[in-house]
Amino acid sequence: MDTALDVQRALTDDELRRLDAYWRAANYLTVGQIYLLGNPLLREPLTRDDIKPRLLGHWGTSPGLNLIYAHLNRVIVARDLNAMLVTGPGHGGPAIVANTWLEGTWSERYHDVARDETGMARLFRQFSFPGGIPSHVAADVPGSIHEGGELGYALSHAYGAAFDHPDLVVACVVGDGEAETGPLAGSWLSNVFLNPARDGAVLPILHLNGYKIANPTVLSRIPETDLLDLMRGSGYEPYVVAGDDPSVVHRALAATMDRALDEIAAIQREARSGGVVERPRWPMIILRTPKGWTGPREVDGTEVEGTYRAHQVPLSGVRDNPAHLAELERWLRSYRPEELFDATGAPVDELRTLPPTGDRRMSANPVTNGGVVLRDLDLPDFSEYGVDVPEPGQPMAGATGVLGPWIRDVITANPQTFRLFGPDEVASNRLGAAFEATDRAWMAATVPGDDHLSPDGRVMEVLSEHLCQGWLEGYLLTGRHGVFTSYEAFIHIVDSMLNQHAKWLKVTRAIPWRQPIASLNYLLSSHVWRQDHNGFSHQDPGFIDHVVNKKAEVVRVYLPPDANTLLATMDHCLRSRHYINVVVAGKQPAPNWLTMNEAIQHTRRGLGIWEWASNDDDSEPDVVLACCGDVPTLETLAAADLLRRHLPDLKVRLVNVVDLMRLQPDTEHPHGLPDSEFDTIFTPDRPVIFAYHGYPWLIHRLTYRRSNHDNLHVRGYKEEGTTTTPFDMVMLNDLDRFHLVIDVIDRVPGLGARAAHLRQRMVDARQAARDYTRRYGEDDPQVAEWRWVRETDPTNP
Repeated sequence: MDTALDVQRALTDDELRRLDAYWRAANYLTVGQIYLLGNPLLREPLTRDDIKPRLLGHWGTSPGLNLIYAHLNRVIVARDLNAMLVTGPGHGGPAIVANTWLEGTWSERYHDVARDETGMARLFRQFSFPGGIPSHVAADVPGSIHEGGELGYALSHAYGAAFDHPDLVVACVVGDGEAETGPLAGSWLSNVFLNPARDGAVLPILHLNGYKIANPTVLSRIPETDLLDLMRGSGYEPYVVAGDDPSVVHRALAATMDRALDEIAAIQREARSGGVVERPRWPMIILRTPKGWTGPREVDGTEVEGTYRAHQVPLSGVRDNPAHLAELERWLRSYRPEELFDATGAPVDELRTLPPTGDRRMSANPVTNGGVVLRDLDLPDFSEYGVDVPEPGQPMAGATGVLGPWIRDVITANPQTFRLFGPDEVASNRLGAAFEATDRAWMAATVPGDDHLSPDGRVMEVLSEHLCQGWLEGYLLTGRHGVFTSYEAFIHIVDSMLNQHAKWLKVTRAIPWRQPIASLNYLLSSHVWRQDHNGFSHQDPGFIDHVVNKKAEVVRVYLPPDANTLLATMDHCLRSRHYINVVVAGKQPAPNWLTMNEAIQHTRRGLGIWEWASNDDDSEPDVVLACCGDVPTLETLAAADLLRRHLPDLKVRLVNVVDLMRLQPDTEHPHGLPDSEFDTIFTPDRPVIFAYHGYPWLIHRLTYRRSNHDNLHVRGYKEEGTTTTPFDMVMLNDLDRFHLVIDVIDRVPGLGARAAHLRQRMVDARQAARDYTRRYGEDDPQVAEWRWVRETDPTNP
């Protein structure tokens, strides 16, 4: 192919002129947002009163984003493409806002910002201004699914959007600063999981403008041969467009985009022709343009354009520096706004007809407002998947293993709108039943002996929590559903990503045109109390604490005590909208306490008294034993059994908590209990011994306003762990049944003296249990094989 000839043919002279005019208009609007309070069309010479008192925003990346946006609009119109844009350089907010205003979507979403002079003034004023919009490509921006306030996730979001959207092209601008982050570096390999027969396409555009805030960028300085090899090694065919002459770059970028889209179309045609689907080499574009292109070349004798100094605001102190004010006016007039906007301030007809129309506009594509295209899942009746519980504590079954067949059938019933994500832990977390219905998505080579790998797989496994999170977020934000399963300790890797998603959910609740999306569902297993074999490095329940810091209307935390309750909880989570649901459940064989009907009732209540484990009847209890989490529930019931056998006159109420947020007052969280209900269950004045799955201080934080808080005594994980036995783990953290009995004796008024002998036996029992583990390397069968029996049985160990 004659590339030089293609460059010349890509654009006619008239197309080049119109495309350049559109780019100039977007650049003008971008600069205006950063600097101007008034005089948007420069009808008068600029004065200090026209300038914002605080100059915020980022110019450096914006002209490149405007260039890419304009060229994408050209190919969308020419090819009738269904396309969207993910912009990694999130601080390029004014550029994307400028384009959404030019193509009309901004005015459709915000009626007071019309496409006229008054609207332009409001567009400029609102940017990075109190009561206005952020400097990022935030949720306020139509067409955005990715804020970019934290760098590293653009490409994973783009691939998540492309999965199961076969006619969608997702253009993704990767900033060269962002390209230095670990999550982005891993994201290049997402094409291993993209099936061209079933999924859409991602067109990565690596924008190399050379600098970050104060330093050069790595990928802009390594030899180009190394950069090309890096991209080819990741499975791409890279095409380079470089220059600082607009007409040359326009022609080259147009030709290159055409070539890339031709290749994407050819790849998809071949994959969808019925033959063998193999991993293709996808095109990508490397775009080299100056940082701050078309801005001031020098300021006060110092080079700016093409340097790090163009990163944010090239001209500062404009209100008080006449020379800078004059330079700003020269800069703005260099775009020739009189040619771009008519007498009313609207874009001239030539510019209004250049972008696509309706839903083909990237800022109006329905998938970028995922709730618009979201459809409910077809969920099997979870009650048919439960375990039969003839008596509390029977049978022994791992909760996630029971859940697995239901997840399998969710996948089967929703073949294009649900995926299961996990960092190589789906089988480890006992969800392997999913592989009875599907495989792991995989486009790379396979060899004999590989387990469930297929281009059509619905399970997304890659050993990167960042990728799993980014893919799932992109999938949810464009109108689908999913579950992320992970080891509890290592979900912390995505703490910061969860922050960004929670902020997105919080903000979009207040944006009327943003429709609610499916909830982000975490299923955390291999948890702290059953990581005794892997040791201290795998023992951390603190993700819950992190999640609870987010806005109450966004977060939910569930700790189902058994398999039937887990089924009811997950069904609720997959039906929910616009939340972050965190579910912590065990995978090891464990007692099951509730029948399916009881589990459904208990899940709906969120917490409740287990009457079969209590003996306070209709009277006031002497003590409340509360528990939250599967292992704390086991230890609490074992403690209740000890108390009823050794202190039968002690009135004990046992309360189990599934929905952690029920502990907060209803004034603090939508799921919170009113004080009167809380006092009814936990009593206003009796000791409460609370066995909790995670760090104990979280329970104090959630309940500190309750009237009986001073009588609340919490046991939980105290950062004590090692490679040991399950019961030794709970003993290390004083969460074991014997210690809970000791707590009751110490906390119930008047009980200490008459229960001194029992207390001493509990101390001895703890030591005996520890001695047994040290001698035999496993837990004492009297502990490990304990089972709940409804009636007191003196022979029960």
